[in-house]
Amino acid sequence: MRSRFNISNYSNLAQRVITAFIGATAIIAGSIYSEWIYFLIFGIILAFSQMEFYKLSGLDGMLPLKSFGTFIGLTIFCMSFMVEKQNLPDKYYFLIFPLVSMIFFIKLYRKSDKKPFTGIAYTFLGIFYVAVPFCLLNVAAFAVDDTFHYEIIIGSLLILWASDSGAYFAGTKFGKTKLFERISPKKSWEGSLGGALAAFVMAVILSNFFMVLQQWQWFCITGIIIIAGTYGDLIESLFKRSIAIKDSGNRLPGHGGFMDRFDGLLLSAPFITAFLKIF
Repeated sequence: MRSRFNISNYSNLAQRVITAFIGATAIIAGSIYSEWIYFLIFGIILAFSQMEFYKLSGLDGMLPLKSFGTFIGLTIFCMSFMVEKQNLPDKYYFLIFPLVSMIFFIKLYRKSDKKPFTGIAYTFLGIFYVAVPFCLLNVAAFAVDDTFHYEIIIGSLLILWASDSGAYFAGTKFGKTKLFERISPKKSWEGSLGGALAAFVMAVILSNFFMVLQQWQWFCITGIIIIAGTYGDLIESLFKRSIAIKDSGNRLPGHGGFMDRFDGLLLSAPFITAFLKIF
């Protein structure tokens, strides 16, 4: 009798590799195949990431509007994609303001909420910290010539993943000097340098295949990801450390939650988008 595949039977490293392979394949293949598949995949990632953020807030005693906050995040994500795709006039962005104002009205009628101020603040933070960066990815994807370029999204992710992988293996093998011991005891300068080297190697490779951007632009994006991505990881570690948990979730074996996997992207995306729109 055949035994069923159970990823939990594998080592943590094996789980990381299997999950990363399946996830990366789905994201890359989907984004290349169709901009609508990209839209669906990243909408799902956004929803899971934002719900995880609100769950973490709840563990710290806060009461954000989980469902409504996530609904707003997804609405802005859909709106930004449709505007960038030129299927929707940008004047519809003004609907965001009355939509987020509904948070105050809803909290007004929550009689059991003894600290509505913090609940409102964390609802807004979930939108700004998690949802907005994913919305800005839509802007980045259309930034060059108002046409969807999967190369920008996939390229940025490949650089981020190369940086993470390089840092993981270099840190495991050579890590001695702590990078930010108070927040993340396992991170080291040696690991960061290994991640930076892997990221720039990936940028060189991408510049020869994804010519929608010039090599210097890929190098600038790589610099952004190395710096902002590292801080994104540290900031999420700060959040988790403050409530004494290891992972933001358990949906991605070997990686934890969606925020654990995409924390570097949350801080990188705003800088990447600003760079592409300005330069």
